[in-house]
Amino acid sequence: MKLQGYALVTMNVYWFGLAFMWNALHPIVLPALLLDLVPDVLKNTYLGAMTFVGLLSAIAIQPLAGALSDRTPTRWGRRRSWMVSGTLASMLILGLMVWAHRLWELMIAYLILQVVSNMAHGPAQGLIPDLVPAEHRGLAAGIKNLFDMGGLIVTSLVAGQVMQNGNPRLAFAIIGAVLLTATAVTVTTTREPVPDRAFVAKDRWAGLLRPGLSRHPTYAKLLVGRFLILLGVYVVQSFSQYYIRDWIGVPNAAAVTGNLMAAIGVTLMLLVSPAGWLSDRVGRWPLNVGAGGLAALGIVLLVPARSVLAVYAFGAIIGMATGTFLSVNWALATDLIPPNEGGKYLGLSNLATAGAGATSRLAGPLIDGLNAAWRGSFVGYPVTFALAALATFGGALLLARLWQRQRHLDPLPEVQNQGAL
Repeated sequence: MKLQGYALVTMNVYWFGLAFMWNALHPIVLPALLLDLVPDVLKNTYLGAMTFVGLLSAIAIQPLAGALSDRTPTRWGRRRSWMVSGTLASMLILGLMVWAHRLWELMIAYLILQVVSNMAHGPAQGLIPDLVPAEHRGLAAGIKNLFDMGGLIVTSLVAGQVMQNGNPRLAFAIIGAVLLTATAVTVTTTREPVPDRAFVAKDRWAGLLRPGLSRHPTYAKLLVGRFLILLGVYVVQSFSQYYIRDWIGVPNAAAVTGNLMAAIGVTLMLLVSPAGWLSDRVGRWPLNVGAGGLAALGIVLLVPARSVLAVYAFGAIIGMATGTFLSVNWALATDLIPPNEGGKYLGLSNLATAGAGATSRLAGPLIDGLNAAWRGSFVGYPVTFALAALATFGGALLLARLWQRQRHLDPLPEVQNQGAL
């Protein structure tokens, strides 16, 4: 199947809508809503617990849906029917969240949203390895993450202002409209080949629920490094609104958090496509390692920060590093997965991505506990951010060791995938 150049863009528009939704909900909308539903001294704990459970469901659903889509031989191809059904279900749940006025109502709706959204997310990850050849996947991954970061920038500016004005219904309406539009663009412009129905023969279903990572040890270790690097980044992202409110002492924390996410997103957006393109030429590994180290530096600089300007500056460093890492790490992952199972194995990457997101939420009780032990100091934030920087730096070191090992292997047996452009 031959793709035109514009198809690399349109197949990735979906990620803008998905990024818009989650970057509105997690750092801006949910923290603001919880302030009216939970005790102030336990806000980090409640936010952490709710999102922790939700992300655990994402860890389970995303690879399962991806693996099922590998074996879904419809005339639409393998991925798009899942994307449509998951997105329509997400629209329904977003509508229900508008009317959630109690904590338990909000929590249940959020957990269901995680399930149905990841029913679309897992299969969508298979589009690039299905349709793009290995030598162009760095560029394709860069475009994907360009839309991710575009969603981050736009939602940071829009959701932050909307929530500052106390209008969550408008925020949910905008989120739903953007998600639906982005999905429609990708689904209607992407052409998948009709899959070989022989692939879903009975013996192929036997391994559906077996991860199979032991047969691809380099990929498995890559996921560990990804988990550690993103763990530190997500700790900062998850509690940034409360960090700005308590540690920096800013009253309009929702709006400032939105501006911070936008500043980070701008630096991300400037780098994601060049980084992916560059990785096609100089290699994936050195950019992965360097980006992880730079992210750790940006996080540790937040520890002594005491002004909004400093937070913006150090947030930009984290943004540059994360933008580079997300592009080149995703491209490296598509190189290492086995052919014909992109949905399953890129879904398994969510063990690292959502796993890091879930684990980062456990920092909530730590922050609240330290703040309670030293009342009025808010020392929980700098201590937790220092630990987050150590995790990210540890991930960079792990990838550096893995890179050194791979340099002595000739050839790299797991780089097998080919596609058609």
